[in-house]
Amino acid sequence: MKELIETIVTSLVDHPEAVVIKSEEDDNRITFYLSVHKEDMGKVIGKQGRVAKAIRTVIYAAGSSQQKKIYLEISE
Repeated sequence: MKELIETIVTSLVDHPEAVVIKSEEDDNRITFYLSVHKEDMGKVIGKQGRVAKAIRTVIYAAGSSQQKKIYLEISE
């Protein structure tokens, strides 16, 4: 899942070396924390959050086979 997020995000940003993805797993959920360069924040979020919503949709669909809920948090 981490590789999927990295593949999607690095193709969108100007500074792919600054993309950092961390994960935290609990009993019934997995939270991925995505950090990008501050200049790339607008590209990852998109107008009215459309790009971020699309990324989350793909991740939720890819993780639907798991028994855990998947969350994606985006930060600078």
